[in-house]
Amino acid sequence: MEMRSDYALYTVAVIFFILTGIVAAIDLSYPENLSMVATVTLGLLFAGLGYTQRPKTKIVTIEAPHVPQAPAQVQQVETVKEEKVEPIVETAPSITALTQIKGIGEKRANQLRALGINNVEGLAKASAEDLAGKLKISPKITGKWIENAEQLLKKA
Repeated sequence: MEMRSDYALYTVAVIFFILTGIVAAIDLSYPENLSMVATVTLGLLFAGLGYTQRPKTKIVTIEAPHVPQAPAQVQQVETVKEEKVEPIVETAPSITALTQIKGIGEKRANQLRALGINNVEGLAKASAEDLAGKLKISPKITGKWIENAEQLLKKA
């Protein structure tokens, strides 16, 4: 483990300030003593050198990888005929959302969409080994996802 040079210089500065205190305690009658001036000056010099040797902070910017946006879900629109015609908007059944599968969160769903798997039906048709290779995870996990997707499709 490396010792930072600024710490060593700060330590030398503290030693000089301690020496100044010792000299002041011994020779209280003559405060303009040259040794006191020298030790204070050297202490300030080493403190300044330590300050110039401290590590500089660096600002690091990290760009997030581009993840293609998933296509918007299809919405069904029904109209009711009365005196006024008002559209009623319903969203597509939630069974098509990839996040309905146990173990798939938003991050994994985005990764699957990037591979062209946009819904549960697409996941049920996928190959566990191919999917595992592309996502760099265990085929056992992708196999469970595919089984869960097939079960969801049977319920629907």
